[in-house]
Amino acid sequence: MAIIGTALKFMIFDKPKSIGVIIGIVISIFLIGQQLGTLRYLTSLMSGLIVNSNSTDQDIWILDNSTNNVNTLSKIDGRIAREVKSIEGVQESYSVVIANASITFDGSKTSPVNLVGSDGPFFVAGPNVSKIIQGSLNDLYQRDAISAEYFNSKNLGVELHAGQMLELNNKAATIKVLTKNAQAFGGFYMYTSLDNARFYSGFPNDKISIVVVKAIPGVATNVLVNRINKTFYGVKAWPVSELKKSTLSEILVTSNIGVSFGSLVLFAMISGFFIIGLTLYSSALDRLVDYGTLKAIGATNGFVTRLILTQAFLFAIIGFLIAIALLILFKNAVAGAGLIINLDWQLSLLLLAVTLVISVGGSLFAVVKISRLEPASIF
Repeated sequence: MAIIGTALKFMIFDKPKSIGVIIGIVISIFLIGQQLGTLRYLTSLMSGLIVNSNSTDQDIWILDNSTNNVNTLSKIDGRIAREVKSIEGVQESYSVVIANASITFDGSKTSPVNLVGSDGPFFVAGPNVSKIIQGSLNDLYQRDAISAEYFNSKNLGVELHAGQMLELNNKAATIKVLTKNAQAFGGFYMYTSLDNARFYSGFPNDKISIVVVKAIPGVATNVLVNRINKTFYGVKAWPVSELKKSTLSEILVTSNIGVSFGSLVLFAMISGFFIIGLTLYSSALDRLVDYGTLKAIGATNGFVTRLILTQAFLFAIIGFLIAIALLILFKNAVAGAGLIINLDWQLSLLLLAVTLVISVGGSLFAVVKISRLEPASIF
């Protein structure tokens, strides 16, 4: 505890540089947290078709074998949904249709959307029941019923609500269900029944986009996936978790989103490391007499090193707490616009580790300088 008290005295004595170090930590960690939180949000949108569905991680999705991305689907034979039930280990299968359409509101506001259709009462393709804020899944049974997303109101320029009428591919439709946080990556999802999706989009009756398979409890998912892939030609069965990973990998590579966010995080870490390191080094130069005096009265290099590292640790904790507070304010500010930043314990722990690396690592410049200091040279 004595060394903590001494470290605090050093920090308080040189207030301008202490404030500079803390500000450097806060800026670096806030930027890193902002970028990582936004990237996590975007990656959740990339697999939004899965995340927003009522499917579970134990389910199997069958797609056309030409794609590794759930957002780029081709039509497959609708008979597969029936035939797959004959495979040992399959409990049930569900057909899903994903179709392009165009919606038009009063005032000629038009926008492209993705219609997502599946059969009730389960509506395996979604919307997920936890994301419904108006209406219910049963309302999608109605012939003209579709869903809409609360956070799409701003982009569409229309205040969306249940009961609102619109034109869907020049046919009358009614919003019966309003969702919140059931968003898509680079587009809009509107959920409906399988028949409605075909009716509004003109999707062929003998074709579907996805087959969702539920396994009998106790049947290994990988075993069932292999059975399906050996049975059917032209399609590929995916465990849901692997399909998510494949989708994220393909989008991050082809769009360079990962490189963009990664470079920003890397530069924030590097700049923070050197700004903090040079500030601590400058502070150590200003305090050479104090450190030299400590060594002259018997303090070892080990003690002085611990003193500098303790200061760095305290700077890290203070800066981290301020940065987290600012990130929470940022999270709450952008939540109303639909940008959902998840500051869970994993991200917080990662940010704490980065803070310690930046602060403690940067202090090594000062440690090297002071460890080489000869007490006699200051007198």
